[in-house]
Amino acid sequence: MAITDWPEDERPREKLLARGASALSDAELLALFLRVGIKGKSAVDLARDLLLQFRTLTRLCNASPSEFSKVPGMGTAKYAQLQAVMELARRALAEEMSSRDVLDAPAAVRDWLRLRIGSLPHESFCILLLDARNRLIESVELFRGTLTQTSVYPREVVKLALAHNAAAVILAHNHPSGTSEPSHADELLTRTLKQALDLVDIRVLDHFVVTAHGRPLSFAERGLL
Repeated sequence: MAITDWPEDERPREKLLARGASALSDAELLALFLRVGIKGKSAVDLARDLLLQFRTLTRLCNASPSEFSKVPGMGTAKYAQLQAVMELARRALAEEMSSRDVLDAPAAVRDWLRLRIGSLPHESFCILLLDARNRLIESVELFRGTLTQTSVYPREVVKLALAHNAAAVILAHNHPSGTSEPSHADELLTRTLKQALDLVDIRVLDHFVVTAHGRPLSFAERGLL
C-alpha cells in the first residue's frame, strides 16, 4: 500500500508536522529522507530494508557507496544525499562549538567527534584548536594509523597550535575495535603532548577516545590529565 493511501495521521510527513521529528521511528525518518519507494514497496518498506541490512543507523550512515548500493532502490544519488545530510549535521555541531565555550556544550563536542571519526575503519588522531574563550577555531586530523607516542610528533602539534593562535586544545582519537578504554600508549602520548603544550602556555582541556557506539571516553573525567 502506498503511503498516500495511509490514514493521514499515520503518514510520516504529516506525523512529523503534527508531533515533531522525535515522534517518528527510525524507519519513518528514513522514509522521509528517501521520499519515494520502488515498485511493490513504499518508502517506509524500503527504509525497513535498509535498517535490516545495516542493523543500525550508524552503520547505514557510514556505509561505503558499494555497500549502500547493494540495497534495491539505492544508488549513488541517494548515497550522496545521505552523506550531505551527515555533513550538515557535522557543520551544525561545529558552528555550535565555534559560537560558545565548548565546556558549556560537552554534548556537542562528543556528538561531533562521533560523527567525524567514530566510525572510521582506521585509527585517526585529531585536534580541536580553541581560542581564549574555548570556542572552536578549527579541527585538524593529524595522523592516521596505529597510535603510539612516536606517531604523533609533539613539535608538529605545538607548531599547529601556535599557527592558529590557540589558547587551548582538545585531543581525540578513535578506536575502530569498538572499545573506548585508553591504552598505555594513549596515556603516554597524552602526557607527552600536554607537557609540550604546557611549555607554550596552551592548555589541554581533554583527550577523548571515540567509538562508533557509546559515549566517548574523557581523559579529564577519568582523572588522566
